[in-house]
Amino acid sequence: MRRHFPTLLALVLMLAPALTRAERKEVHILSANDMHANIQAFPQLTAVADSLRSLYPQLLILSAGDNRTGEPLNDLYQPAAYPMVALMNQVGFHATALGNHEFDSGPEGLARLINLSTFSYLCANIEAAPGLKFHTRPCQMFDVEGVKVGIVGVVQLGTHGIPDTHPDNCKGLSFTPAKETVAQYEWMRKECDVFILLSHVGYEGDVEIAQEMPWFDLIVGGHTHTQIDGGETHNGVLITQNANRLNLVTHTTLVVEDGKVVEKKAENIDVRNFPNENKVVADMVRFFSDNPEFYKDLTRLETPFTTYDQLGCMMTDAFVAETGADIAIENAGGIRYESHPAGSFTVSDVLRLDPFGNKAVLMELNGRELHDMIISCYENDDHGFPSVSGIKCEVTFDKKDTLKIKKLALFTPDGKKLNMKGTYRVVTNSYVASVADSPRRDQGQTINRQTSDLIMEYLRKQPSINYEGVSRITFKK
Repeated sequence: MRRHFPTLLALVLMLAPALTRAERKEVHILSANDMHANIQAFPQLTAVADSLRSLYPQLLILSAGDNRTGEPLNDLYQPAAYPMVALMNQVGFHATALGNHEFDSGPEGLARLINLSTFSYLCANIEAAPGLKFHTRPCQMFDVEGVKVGIVGVVQLGTHGIPDTHPDNCKGLSFTPAKETVAQYEWMRKECDVFILLSHVGYEGDVEIAQEMPWFDLIVGGHTHTQIDGGETHNGVLITQNANRLNLVTHTTLVVEDGKVVEKKAENIDVRNFPNENKVVADMVRFFSDNPEFYKDLTRLETPFTTYDQLGCMMTDAFVAETGADIAIENAGGIRYESHPAGSFTVSDVLRLDPFGNKAVLMELNGRELHDMIISCYENDDHGFPSVSGIKCEVTFDKKDTLKIKKLALFTPDGKKLNMKGTYRVVTNSYVASVADSPRRDQGQTINRQTSDLIMEYLRKQPSINYEGVSRITFKK
């Protein structure tokens, strides 16, 4: 036996590196965020998933929320947003965060979609009243080739302590701040090899969490539509996020050795220009798109829309024209795209522009109440200044706090100062009427017409429109 000892020792030494390599595993993740019901991209998205799965059979597919709202073919389907659920089921998503727009059809509508989904909805900072039968999870563990992957989900909260949606959409639901909630899940770090935060709180919030809670390996982010080139590392935590509507997705590779992530890599994949498509999903999209009413022309654009505010000016002009109001207000977050080429403007274009089903609300305000309501709308709509019709606004920001409005001056369309004691008939949408909580005597009355209907009726009466260079807001330093 002594004679064979050197040979056995040499064999063990030769096998040792191989044994070490055998414990080195990879976790592959395909992630999307803020898809906003762009169902037309799903044949290519599914082909991307199919291609990666052929290489990595246990590919995890995740969404950071806002799967719905933005495409009328999806949002007006019955049940609302079912096409996105059906398509995400077909792709093979494993989990999604709750985005603020997941609540756009109310808790009952969301509960119905959850029950139709083959993937999980992860949100640790929500609590539902028992009667809602709201089948979300705060977190979930996945086994990927023996690697334990733990995922926690969170949703953003606005200034009123709820996600950015109409307050009526959150009845029966309560929320806790995302960062405060995430801090309570440090215990999961010991339970898993890979720890992921599926976040719909926005880029800056994700960076804050990474700085204060570096126990995550990866944050898959959404909400702010921030385009990150592959991934960014903050305090050792890899953060990914893409712009909205599925132009790009992210493929992340995490290398795990002895129960610890030792390498991270993230790369973007161009969905829009992906050379292949999944034929079955393409047939599903054609089925969901078979509604010619959405493609009817309303008017023609003589010149393209090139800014959110130009589109907001058109929307508020429609509100004034169709209600007989003196002044109209549309919140910046209610204008859902920035540009549109010259030419045909269709029913679908309006419904993508104003997809929330908000009702028009009329109220009588004096000049001071109007002034304060505009500032409140700005403060409670993620600091986006609203578009207006019937007035002009001159905005001066504070030098020390550049998000704070120091002075707001209001003028008539011909440039005269607005009478602060005068009374004006003001029209806005039901979201603004709810979140702009400045004091006013008249809380408003709905006229039981959706703002999108007002826009379509207005445009049908216009042979053509031209908003080139139109803006009613001046920002002063």
